[in-house]
Amino acid sequence: MPSPAPQGTAAPDPSRPAGEQPVTVVVITHNRRRELLHTLDRLAELPEHPPVLVVDNGSTDGTARAVRDHPGGARLLSAGRNAGACARNLAAREVGTRYLAFCDDDTWWEPGSLAGAVRLLDAHPPVAAVTARIVVHDRDRPDQPPREDPIVAELRNSPLPRPDWLPGPALGSFLAGATVLRTDLFRTAGGFSPRLWLGGEEELLAADLAAAGHWLLYAEDLTVHHRPSPARDATLRRRHGIRNTLWFTWLRRPLWRAARRTLFLARSVPRDAVSVRAFAEAAAGTPWVLRERRAVPPRVERALRTLEGPQRTSRARRYVG
Repeated sequence: MPSPAPQGTAAPDPSRPAGEQPVTVVVITHNRRRELLHTLDRLAELPEHPPVLVVDNGSTDGTARAVRDHPGGARLLSAGRNAGACARNLAAREVGTRYLAFCDDDTWWEPGSLAGAVRLLDAHPPVAAVTARIVVHDRDRPDQPPREDPIVAELRNSPLPRPDWLPGPALGSFLAGATVLRTDLFRTAGGFSPRLWLGGEEELLAADLAAAGHWLLYAEDLTVHHRPSPARDATLRRRHGIRNTLWFTWLRRPLWRAARRTLFLARSVPRDAVSVRAFAEAAAGTPWVLRERRAVPPRVERALRTLEGPQRTSRARRYVG
């Protein structure tokens, strides 16, 4: 991971107008109008009153009109097609705030959490991104309290070494639907890869941010709520997850490590047509992967190796569907 850096507090910018919003919430959506409207209702209730930018990934279910009619005042940006995670890249070109709070159409930020993320990022310039704790709501039992997402235990107990000044666990990656990032760093890093589209797309960007000397932070006192949409293609997500893991591995890991990781995946993923297709798609990308390959620095590779053990035993990282 990046070299330790001293704690710093960002000085107020005298050129910034008083009261300017520091963070924009970016929501990407595709044919999930009902879930999106629920999320917009929750975002409109936030005491931070952040500007909200919805990027519609070519929905055909009336999403665009619903956003325009919603009283919360969210701004609508049309991708013109299903751009997947890269819809967030489009949003990043449009916003004028120094931070981006990513949000899925079935997630929303808890009141006060955006302000907490802003305070952390303002106070710690070496931190590129802050990821919140995630709690999951049961759609079928709305009277039940939300439960903690299984991935949270991994974030909370991250084995990565961290400097004394970092106010929480250091992460090797982040979850886009529950993370606030610095807008300028996201733009400089190129955002999410169009080739990966969607499904584990964060890993490549996270490695590039770490390689550039930045830190990723988990913040226990920030919370994002998730009410999983029933309109999700788990099979497609699994296929893309396997493919993108292979692509990331060969794009950024040393060759022998990439070979070992590939062998592990081949042995551990379900033995079915979906996995076969994922490996075939990954193999078809070999020419561009080799052309664009850029191994991370040794310090980042050491961090990635440290995370391999927890990933193999993870309850939250299962290729199912």
